[in-house]
Amino acid sequence: MYVLFEESGQFKSATILSEADSSLQVETTSGKRSKIKRANVIFTFKDALPDTLIESATQLANDIDVEFLWEMGPKETFNVERITKEYYGDNAGTVEKTALLLCLHANPIYFHRKGKGLYLSAPEEIIKAALLAQEKKRQQAQQQEEWTQALVQGEVPEVLRDILPTYLNNPDKNTLEWKAFNQALDITGLQPAEFLLKLQVFPHALAVHRARFLGQYFPKGTTHDDVEIPTWEPLERATVDAYSVDDISTTEIDDAFSIQKISEEEFIFGIHIACPALAVSRDSDLDKVARQRMSTVYFPGDKIPMQSEKLIQAFSLNEGNYAPALSLYITANIQTGEVIDEQTKLEEVFIKENLRTNHLDHVLSAEALENPLSELPHANLFKPMWALTKHLSKAREEVRGKPENHNRVEYLFSLEGPADDPNSQLTLTPRLRNAPLDLMVAEFMILCNSRWAKLLDELGLPGIFRSQQNGRVRMSTHALIHEAIGVHHYAWTTSPLRRYIDLFNQRQLIAAVKHGISARLVAPYKPKDADIFSIISRFESCYTSYSDHQNKMERYWCLRYVEQNNIKRTTATVLRDDLVRLDNMPLVIAVPELVDAQRDDRVEIDILSVDLYNLKVESRLIQLLES
Repeated sequence: MYVLFEESGQFKSATILSEADSSLQVETTSGKRSKIKRANVIFTFKDALPDTLIESATQLANDIDVEFLWEMGPKETFNVERITKEYYGDNAGTVEKTALLLCLHANPIYFHRKGKGLYLSAPEEIIKAALLAQEKKRQQAQQQEEWTQALVQGEVPEVLRDILPTYLNNPDKNTLEWKAFNQALDITGLQPAEFLLKLQVFPHALAVHRARFLGQYFPKGTTHDDVEIPTWEPLERATVDAYSVDDISTTEIDDAFSIQKISEEEFIFGIHIACPALAVSRDSDLDKVARQRMSTVYFPGDKIPMQSEKLIQAFSLNEGNYAPALSLYITANIQTGEVIDEQTKLEEVFIKENLRTNHLDHVLSAEALENPLSELPHANLFKPMWALTKHLSKAREEVRGKPENHNRVEYLFSLEGPADDPNSQLTLTPRLRNAPLDLMVAEFMILCNSRWAKLLDELGLPGIFRSQQNGRVRMSTHALIHEAIGVHHYAWTTSPLRRYIDLFNQRQLIAAVKHGISARLVAPYKPKDADIFSIISRFESCYTSYSDHQNKMERYWCLRYVEQNNIKRTTATVLRDDLVRLDNMPLVIAVPELVDAQRDDRVEIDILSVDLYNLKVESRLIQLLES
C-alpha cells in the first residue's frame, strides 16, 4: 500500500510500512524512513508506483485546461476524487487524481483551498481581478527588467531622471524604480553614489559630495523663511568706540574690542559680543530655525548660516553703527597682568571700524608691538592688548603645565568662482597660528568665555559648559576645568550668530546681567531643565557632521588644487607611519613605500593619480630628504 501526503507545502509519495491511529511509518522513494501524521495524508493507493507517481502526474497536469476545469467544476466545495471522475470519468486512476490535485493546488486564482484535498471554485469577478493583478505584476516585472538593463548599459530612462538623485540619501525602497536601480547595483557591484556618478546623474564628484550632505542635513533647502525680527528694549549707549578683527571673508561679525586708558599701566579692555539673544527668545520661530541648524556650516567658497541674513545684519557688529552687545569690561595692569576689576553690561556699542587681518598681519609683528617707538595702525588698542595677552597666556600655561604650540600653519581657502563648480580656481593662503593678531583675539575670547562661564557658575545658572579632563573634551551643565586651555571655567559665549550653544549661554547671561543673584528665577532655562541635554546631544551630533563635511570639502579642493596646478612631484613631511603632509597645503596622504621614516622627516614623492570621489591619492616615494 502506498500513500500520497503533504509535507512543507509539497506533495510526496511513499510506501506504507505500518499504521497507527494518528500516524504512519513510511519509506520514501529515496529509501528514507519517517513518521508522518495521518492528518497530512491526502489518499492511499495501489495502482501506481510511488517512485514515478509525482513525475507522471506533473506531466499530465501540464495538459489540463484550467479554465475548462473551472467551468465544469462544482460551484460548492468539492474533493479531488469527485472532480477526477467528472473530468476523466469513472476509470480514472491514481495518476489522473494526482494530476488534478497538482493542477488545483497550482492555480489558487481559480480554486481556493478549503482543507485537505478540498477546494472551492473562485467567483468569476474575483478571478478577473486576480488575473488583472497578475498581468499588472508581470508588466511591472518586465518594466523593472527593462529599466535595470538600461541602467546597466549606462542609459538613464527619462522617467527615472528626476527620481535617481533622491537615491543618494533617502530612497523609497518600495517603488518599482528603486527595485530596478537596486537590481542594477547588484549586477554592477557599485555603491549608489558611485553608480549615480557613473550614470552622470551628478555631473562630477563635487556635486555628489554636496548633494549627499545637503540632502541629509538640509533636505528642504538652505534658505531661510522670511521671519520678522522682533524689536527689543532700548539699551544704554556705551561711551567707547569698538573695533572688530576678522579675516576679509567674515560677514557674521560676533566680537569687537575697545580700550580705555586709566594710566600708563592700567587700562579697561572691552570685549563686545553681538547680542542676537535680545530678539531670538526661547522657542520663538527664530529660535526653532537656529536650534534646527545648530551652527553655521563652513566650507571653501561658501557657508550655510545658522540664522537668516536679516537677523545677521540686525546684530552683526558692522562698522559705522551702534550695535546691541553684551560687553565684558576688564580692568587690568598690563605690567603685572593683574585683573583689578570686571563688569558685564548689556548696551549699545559704536563699531568704529571692521579691521581685517589680511591688511594688518604684515605690520603687527611681536617686535613692533613691543617697541614703544614703533608707529602702528591702532597702536593705542593693539599694544596694550598685546601686553595683556602675554600675561594671560602665561597664566594659562601655568595651569596647563606646558606652553601651547602655536607654530602650526593653517590655510585660508579662497575660490575664484562658485563653490559648486569644480573648475573654480583655488588659492591657498598660509597663515601661522602664532601671528600676534590671532593670539590676541584668541586670548581675549578665552578670557571672555572663562569669565562668563564663571559668572554663570557662581549664580547657579544653567549653562552649557565645555571641559577637558584626562584628555576627554565634553559638554555638560556643570563648570569643570578645561586642562588643554588652562582655565577652571569655560563655556562658548562669543559666537552667538554662528553657534547655538553661544546663543543659549547668552540668554542666560542676559538674565544674569539684569537680575543678578535672582536670575535663576527668571532665566529662560531653569536648573534641571531636561531640554538642555537634548540641545547638547543635537549640537554635538550636528557640529561633528558639519566639521566632517568641512574637512571633506577642504580635502576635495586640495586634490583639485593638485590637479589644477598639475603637481606631479612634490615634497612632504612625515607625520607617522606612512602618513605625510604635503608642503604648502593642508593635505595628508599615505605613501605605501614609506618605511623606517621618523616624524618630521621630509620626503620627495610622486603624485600618480587623484580620486575626487573617494578623496584618495595614489603616490610613490622618490627619496628621503634631510630632516
